[in-house]
Amino acid sequence: MIKLTFNIIIALIALSGYGQDITGQWNGILKVQGIQLRLVINITETDSGYKSTLDSPDQGARDIPVTLTSFEDSMLHFEVSALKLSYSGSLNNDGIIQGTFKQMGQTLPLNFSKEAVEKEKLIRPQHPTKPYPYYSEEVTFINPIDSISLSGTLTLPTKAGKYPVVVLITGSGPQNRDEEILGHKPFLVIADHLTKKGIGVLRFDDRGTAKSTGDFKSATTKDLATDVLSAITFLKTRHDIDYKNIGLIGHSAGGLMAPMIASESEDIAFIVLLAGPGISGYDILLQQTALIARANGADESKLQKEITLLQGELDIVVKGNNLDEIKLELSHFLQKELKNQPELVPEGINIDQYISGSIDKLATPWFQYFLKYDPATSLIKVRCPVLAINGEKDLQVPSKVNLNAIKKHLKQGGNHDFKTKELANLNHLFQECVTGSPNEYAQIEQTFSPTALLEISNWVATKVK
Repeated sequence: MIKLTFNIIIALIALSGYGQDITGQWNGILKVQGIQLRLVINITETDSGYKSTLDSPDQGARDIPVTLTSFEDSMLHFEVSALKLSYSGSLNNDGIIQGTFKQMGQTLPLNFSKEAVEKEKLIRPQHPTKPYPYYSEEVTFINPIDSISLSGTLTLPTKAGKYPVVVLITGSGPQNRDEEILGHKPFLVIADHLTKKGIGVLRFDDRGTAKSTGDFKSATTKDLATDVLSAITFLKTRHDIDYKNIGLIGHSAGGLMAPMIASESEDIAFIVLLAGPGISGYDILLQQTALIARANGADESKLQKEITLLQGELDIVVKGNNLDEIKLELSHFLQKELKNQPELVPEGINIDQYISGSIDKLATPWFQYFLKYDPATSLIKVRCPVLAINGEKDLQVPSKVNLNAIKKHLKQGGNHDFKTKELANLNHLFQECVTGSPNEYAQIEQTFSPTALLEISNWVATKVK
């Protein structure tokens, strides 16, 4: 009798997972390259089966239609065809769904629970906290060319006074005023450092981002440069700004924009290029793809095939004029190449999904302009003082080739007031690092090297006396 009772209990425990209700809200946190994204699946049961919607609160996305939802033998499976993602997981006796998230070739662990989930707190010791020991003001200014309202933060050593000021210019992609990435806020750290050193800083959200209006996706670097020019016009209207000492600090693609503006505007007293390009985006992209892949342990023979494929894609974008025609040509090219080399398609997606993703990334006004533009065009015309620094382990804008090119172009244009410097052991974000791979960015607690900060502030101080 005792043995029979024990067996019944074991059976009930084994079956308990099958009796749990799968409907309701399930919460999870997806971790990818150091980013933590909360995901919420909302499941309901109907006469015809299960239906659900997906939320991504951190991206401001809610009620995303889920194409397929199934729950059988404790296994939950759902797909969102529009986002090319799928999930499969098993509901265990603790009420946790343990499973795998797949999207665009990436496979990541993801667990769901009906309990509220909290993201792991990232340690970012350099981020300043309020109250700041200086004056900080929320500002808004207009780009009249494109009728865009741009929002930002102006920091000054004190509310009273008249100060030199720098405008910070973000890198590629739509970014907020802090150039926030992977929990880091490099522009917040730079602004804090410079303001404490007596230099005002204006940083603003890119058009179409955060509190700024406009459409980033349709803009080229040249278009975005007009946003910076509008910032300068705004600063010149203020009584607390020394308008004869307005400088620009551009990071990465922002370092491409700063010389463009300085070469055309007499209002710029100096520029600082942080990992700024000295060669074309076409050449940079090919180099960074190879460098990052090797740092991450890529197979060399496969990498060479990937580089050849990428070069073919870039050639189409560079030579084309009409974006619709470029998209069509890219589609035909990739269909042909991937049919013969299916191993180049990342695991977890099909050829059509890979092609669609590639076209969305490459066939944009910004990307085409970036690939085609030669930084020499503007660098040879820059007459103001220039500081160009880069990290020795930068794999995105390789240090030596770009710094050497910047130096060459400035000399060619007759500019003798410049300084170029490679900083040891720093990556593209100017963090002290091991390999320089972007995979390290989120794991490094440091946001911006103190050595690099001092290099910037000490140089700027010599130009605003």
